[in-house]
Amino acid sequence: VQLQASGGGLVQAGGSLRLSCAASGSTVSSYTIGWHRQAPGKQRELVASIRSGGQTEYKDSVKGRFTVSRDNAKNMVYLQMNNLKPDDTAVYYCNIGEYRGIYYYPGRSWGQGTQVTVSS
Repeated sequence: VQLQASGGGLVQAGGSLRLSCAASGSTVSSYTIGWHRQAPGKQRELVASIRSGGQTEYKDSVKGRFTVSRDNAKNMVYLQMNNLKPDDTAVYYCNIGEYRGIYYYPGRSWGQGTQVTVSS
């Protein structure tokens, strides 16, 4: 399965963006999809995920601001980001992973990310 993230851009603090993750080769509803981000000089981190059953999880710092969703008919996964902060600036990626217990393990295929820049 190939995933491609898009929808990034430049936005002022307090603004919103919706990122899209397009899948090809299989159906996204069969997998756990994670949204990750990597800021300059920092490690890549998981910010949100949606499991095949629809259960969602979020990094504490984005809870209440980010919403992950899935459109099975379009084979797409989205990340709605509201009330964006400068600390949200990063390259965002979508990835197929899996949960083993409470721990999330990303897959190897990352694809090209999309840049989100939040100005103060």
